[in-house]
Amino acid sequence: MNASFNIQTLLRENIRKIKPYSTARDEYTGVALVNLDANENPYGSIGNTKNNRYPDPYQNKLKSLISEIKKIPTSQLFLGNGSDEAIDLLYRAFCNPGVDNVIICPPTYGMYEVSAATQDATCIKVDLTSEYELQPELILNSTNKLTKIIWLCSPNNPTGNLLQTNHIEMLLTQFNGIVVIDEAYIDFANEPSWITRLEEFPNLVVLQTFSKAWGLANIRLGMMFASESIISVINKIKLPYNINGMVQEFAYKTIRENAAEKDQMVKDILDQRDKLSQAIMQIAGVQKVYKSDANFILVKINNAHTIYTYLVDQGVIVRDRSSVKLCENSLRITVGTEDENALLLEKLTQYSR
Repeated sequence: MNASFNIQTLLRENIRKIKPYSTARDEYTGVALVNLDANENPYGSIGNTKNNRYPDPYQNKLKSLISEIKKIPTSQLFLGNGSDEAIDLLYRAFCNPGVDNVIICPPTYGMYEVSAATQDATCIKVDLTSEYELQPELILNSTNKLTKIIWLCSPNNPTGNLLQTNHIEMLLTQFNGIVVIDEAYIDFANEPSWITRLEEFPNLVVLQTFSKAWGLANIRLGMMFASESIISVINKIKLPYNINGMVQEFAYKTIRENAAEKDQMVKDILDQRDKLSQAIMQIAGVQKVYKSDANFILVKINNAHTIYTYLVDQGVIVRDRSSVKLCENSLRITVGTEDENALLLEKLTQYSR
């Protein structure tokens, strides 16, 4: 528990004072007989698709369903246009442009640094170890009074590993700012989510997504879990209708009806991940396949960039991470279907001959 954490001292002064925009749907409760408040088209929409009305600005029906699944109150849940919206809003809420800084731990997800640049926040980089673990003491020693957020990705992208629990606990208890744990790949890991520990740490923010395990990358729906006080700030500064109605309806129906299918897909991906890892280890030039807790593997291989280019020419697209510090000569390979993985292995084998 971090007893000295105080969200009010972290917030930007203008955000603390801001009066949020009030939508037409915020100003009444109950069921309306006639909607004449939002300047909508009363005759419906083109093609009779019933899209003439504005959506629920707080996605209450969808949040209630997610709340049931995650066992987290809706007051501690924010839904965003992908996790990237949540990342952007955290910067807007807590980082004064040109003044404040954040900590990132390369190699890690690139949007933390891009969003920092957009908000004109300084990124202090504390690299992971050669085994892709955190250096919590060095991280804490690198913070100062202007450090607002520590960004962690677990399972980490592009390395695939879960970060050690005791290292994260040290940061949560000793850092008086926000600690964000991005769990985009948590469904593929054999460890519980940090959302189970929100009550212990008032400075903990957890990000998750429907893009990976649920297979819904196209609809761009991300989740942020945090204390009610943090979520209320984010709701105050978000765009009024940030999740469109079609996404809300589609996500609700999919989550309600297809949970078992999602679980089976995760099982299949994990099975393919193990088979792919073992098979790639047999290919000439492969130095190491790192242990993965995600739906991808990181492979250290001789001449990685040349192999990447060769695979592109063959129509097989992986991610070249060779230019990323600590990932030299490494390819990040998403676990595909059995047939997709077989084609990848065929092309790699042909190259190595």
